[in-house]
Amino acid sequence: MAHVKQFQSILMSKSMRGLCKEEDYAFLGIPKSSIKGYIEGQTTLEDDWRDNKEARVRRRLEREKREQERLKAVEESKKKKEWLWKIHIEDLTFRQEKDLQDRLARLQRFREFQRKVLEEEEGTEGEAASQLLTRM
Repeated sequence: MAHVKQFQSILMSKSMRGLCKEEDYAFLGIPKSSIKGYIEGQTTLEDDWRDNKEARVRRRLEREKREQERLKAVEESKKKKEWLWKIHIEDLTFRQEKDLQDRLARLQRFREFQRKVLEEEEGTEGEAASQLLTRM
């Protein structure tokens, strides 16, 4: 049946294709009863093939949809992690700046305390205390 493969690409209606098959089998001398069984078998095979093809297409579309959903979930997770990291860095920076400002304020209070102490001692020691005051 090599001629079936050769002429399969020619477009024609189903009824016309059926007539051609009947004529082929009549030419070959095969009885009509076996032709009808063969044609019914062919249509069943074609229907099965179409059903299988539709099922494959449906499964492929479902796989693509699941993959898109997975990629979307990964992207959202990535964005959430980046947002949490950004918040963490901002909080860490804020705490470090606050610690530095507190430290600066303590140092300034300590320096003021040292100056007061040196100014009080200046009256007693005079020049030694003024040298310390100028060094600071």
